[in-house]
Amino acid sequence: MNATAPSPGAEAALYQELVLEHKRAPRHYGHLDAPTQRARGRNPQCGDDVSVELRMDGERLADIAFHGQGCAICIASASMMSEAVIGRERAAVQALQQRFRAVLTGGREPEAAELGKLISLAGVRRYPARVKCALLAWHALAQAIGADPTADADVDADPDAAATPGAAS
Repeated sequence: MNATAPSPGAEAALYQELVLEHKRAPRHYGHLDAPTQRARGRNPQCGDDVSVELRMDGERLADIAFHGQGCAICIASASMMSEAVIGRERAAVQALQQRFRAVLTGGREPEAAELGKLISLAGVRRYPARVKCALLAWHALAQAIGADPTADADVDADPDAAATPGAAS
């Protein structure tokens, strides 16, 4: 028996438990008083609509909030994202976003991506239609963190991103 790799049933149970926990009680849900950057992600195909607000302190992401509506995977991913990136430097946030996206689109193996708790969402990659749900807030985060602080970014999910592993979106 391999003690380091969870069984497929255990992996699915962990995934389901974390998604439900973060959907029921999302972390950093709401608005920031004085965001320095923001972006909105929408997927018109399924109705997911999430806005991400950041407060940058130089190169450090000092605070984050998100709000909107979406399926359990969309909200759970946004919640887990907010926990994973708060307090990190811009470059580290961007690198984490790229690693997470690579795992979900099949470009990188989950175990090699150094995702921490986010690895529990790696199972989404087996459901191409749900990859967009898991990546929506991350796309908004990427737009917000790289955006001109005086402009609102608006991102629509790429309908082809989930269907084509490694596709740009």
